[in-house]
Amino acid sequence: MALLSKKDRGLLLDPLADNNPITIQVLGICSALAITAQLKASIVMGLSVVFVLAMGNVVISLMRNIIPSKIRIIVQLVVVAALVIIVDQVLKAFAYELSKTLSVFVGLIITNCIIMGRFEAFALGNKPWRSFLDGIGNAAGYALILIIVGFFRELFGSGTLLGFKVLGDPITKTGLYAIGYENNGFMLLSPMALIVVGIIIWIQRSRNSALIEEN
Repeated sequence: MALLSKKDRGLLLDPLADNNPITIQVLGICSALAITAQLKASIVMGLSVVFVLAMGNVVISLMRNIIPSKIRIIVQLVVVAALVIIVDQVLKAFAYELSKTLSVFVGLIITNCIIMGRFEAFALGNKPWRSFLDGIGNAAGYALILIIVGFFRELFGSGTLLGFKVLGDPITKTGLYAIGYENNGFMLLSPMALIVVGIIIWIQRSRNSALIEEN
């Protein structure tokens, strides 16, 4: 018997492409604009959301039958806040410089629409295992877009990836810089993140016309 059913595989794979939370559902845009100037920050933010959403979905699913409907939002906020505090403390303990780079944006995971949306739309109505898969899938879809945007912004904006010079040295004029290449400083500005996300959305809809909304 396969470990995952077709529906379970859909929970993991659909958010990576045709139901991506950023490019299709248009959620979590703020962090995609704010912290993707560096690939490392994009990866860490993506992994943080994977942890928070997957674990949060499981906790909410386990509690779904005992949470009074009138205070369910408060309970959800308490759960996600506790998980975000764990992430924040781990980053400060093991990656302090990166935690300063991410700054308040780690705390803003609490208000990420993707997380609260999955709690409401899925975890409150499904068992823990499927809720866990849903959390992993949607967070991975979110992380994928952050990593793609961070890759291109750091590469063309700074000429580096994960801090390593991959296009040469702009000061000593080695690599591509020897033939006149210059870093595009505009790539490090937040509006360029929106443009990169827009290009990804355009490519997705070009490949799958079913994603194009009719006016």
